[in-house]
Formats: sequence, structure tokens, C-alpha cells
Amino acid sequence: MDESQKPPAGLFDARYVAFLETIGHLRPRLHRYCSRMVGSVLDGEDIVQDALFRAYRKLDSYDGRKSLAPWLFRIAHHQCIDFLRRRGVRRAAEVEAAPSESVPPVEPTEPGVSLAIEHLVLTLPQKERACVLLKDVFDYSLDEIAALVGSTVGGVKSALNRGRAKLSLVSTDPKRRHPASSQEAARLRDLYIERFNRRDWDGVRDLIAADAQVRVADRYMGPVRGSPYFGRYDRLTTPWRLEPGEVDGEPVLLVLGRAADAWTPHATVRLELSKHRIVRIVDYTHCPWVLSAARSVASGDSPASARIPDPAAALG
Repeated sequence: MDESQKPPAGLFDARYVAFLETIGHLRPRLHRYCSRMVGSVLDGEDIVQDALFRAYRKLDSYDGRKSLAPWLFRIAHHQCIDFLRRRGVRRAAEVEAAPSESVPPVEPTEPGVSLAIEHLVLTLPQKERACVLLKDVFDYSLDEIAALVGSTVGGVKSALNRGRAKLSLVSTDPKRRHPASSQEAARLRDLYIERFNRRDWDGVRDLIAADAQVRVADRYMGPVRGSPYFGRYDRLTTPWRLEPGEVDGEPVLLVLGRAADAWTPHATVRLELSKHRIVRIVDYTHCPWVLSAARSVASGDSPASARIPDPAAALG
């Protein structure tokens, strides 16, 4: 994302927050699409946030006579493609010989097919991945999909046929593997958690680089230094604590809240490290759909099966 498209540093302005609230009903669907396109519920949410800010900047060009959802999906789709290109995992989707366009796509009918598709679709090249998701999971028409992915109806049919044929050969859920954290990274994470839980904010800041950035989804983005981030947690009156955890196999920090006699995951926090310092914090407190969209959430050594319906409401 170029500099002109980045949200300004600091608290998001009231008009932008109002825009986010207006399209709130579309957020879980946008996140579901982006996270399945890129293979991570956390990366998916980052992409959605960037896409929505881009859409906000382009509102003057939006044709109000048309449905808002396809317009937002198109922007989010292009953000996903840009992300995959930057990550260096773009696959050649058009190298295979396309089957005859006269073969009609077969609609999935078995219960649970949509969920299975979402789990397996990451094995497909980008175009096939997008077409299968948009058609078989989100039920867009062929014309709508063609407009979203910049193709023709015939091209969409071919991509659907190729994608569905490949999915029918896959019988197990692909596993995303992450390299084990280094001892230094684990030590830094554990220190951060221990000091955070003691509300030792000066000790926490000692672990953070001078130019580190923090992003609280839909609320704030800017330097950690001078931000209201730690003060927000310090003011919480409900019991909470941080623990190491995993979301779909990715190491994260989980914010746990006390519910009855159990600690339950309410939100996810991602730390980025460099040269023995924390350089970026992303807090997804205000995005409850991130945890609910994950296939697996583990706190400490145990799977976390119980979830609070609205983490943002519990954490303020």
C-alpha cells in the first residue's frame, strides 16, 4: 500500500469509524474471503482493514445505484492479489490447458461442502481459488465473479472446472507449517507476557524498539511511543491476562477474559520482532470474527473450544 493510501497515524477520524460501522455487516464475509485467499485469519484481517481504508478514500467514485458488497469485494480481492505477490507465492494459474467451456459447473450439494472447500481451497492457484470461493461459498453469479476477478464468464467457468476437479482429488486438510520460534524470540515473548500481566508498563516498553508501531484494528494506528495502547489495558476493570497461543497453527498472544470459572480467549495480538526487539504490535480486540473464523485456537498447551460471542464488548 503506497503512502497516500495509508490511514493517518493516531486515532482514526470519526467519519472513517462511522463508515466502518455502516459496512459492519459485511466485515465477517470480507474477512472470510480474504483469510481463505491468503491462508491466514490474521493476514486476512490486515488485508480487509487496508481494503476498507482504500474503499473509504474512493467513496466519491462509488456508484450508489449498485450493490456495495461486490464493490468492496473487488477492492479486497485486489488487495489479496497484491499481498500474495509481495509474499512471493504467486502460482501460475493459467499454464494448464483449460477444459471445454461448454462443460457446465457442478454445484456442490452435500452438507458441509462449503466448509470443506474453505479448508482446502488454499491448494489452488489464485484465479481458481477466487472463483471457487466466490461461487461455491459466497454464491456470487458468474457475471459478478467475472467482474470481480477481471475475467470473462467463460474464463470463470474454466477456472471453476479446474478448481473443482483438483479439490475432488484432495482428501486431507493441508497443514500450514511454521518454523519453530528461536529461543531469543520465545524469551522476548515470555518477558512481554509476564510484564504485561503484571502491568509493568515501563518493563514492557523496555522490550519495544524506539520506532515500533501499534495497530488496534478500527481504532488506532501509529507509533507505540505516546500511544494510548497500554493505558487502555491498564484501565480495564474486568479480569484479563495474556497467554501464548496459536491460531490455525500460527504463534500469537491471546487475551483471555474471566468467564464464570474459566479463562476464555477474547482477542488475538500479533507481535513482530526484529533484532531482539518488538517492532510492531497488532491487536484484533475489535474484530471478534477473527477468532470465530479460525479452524483451531489453542491457549497454552490446551485447545480453546469456548469462545465469547463479542470479545470487543467484553474488553471495551
